[in-house]
Amino acid sequence: MKNKLGRAVILLGSVHEDKVVLVAGVTKDLTGQLKAGDLMKQAAAAVGGKGGGRPDMAQGGGVDAGALDSALALAVPFVEQGI
Repeated sequence: MKNKLGRAVILLGSVHEDKVVLVAGVTKDLTGQLKAGDLMKQAAAAVGGKGGGRPDMAQGGGVDAGALDSALALAVPFVEQGI
């Protein structure tokens, strides 16, 4: 997906068996400014969990499925502050 978008920051989330699963991606041209692992730490904390990863790809999860929309919304200010 990142390759098709060109320059992008992606945060995807879903709920599986009452647990939140999150994946974040940052295209390589942006990793000097924005790190997927940093975004994941914020998003996972918002759903009561943990996460991390590489500058270009990260994953995490949590237990508060009701907070998933709020966690996904964190991507916008993350990008705005980073660029």
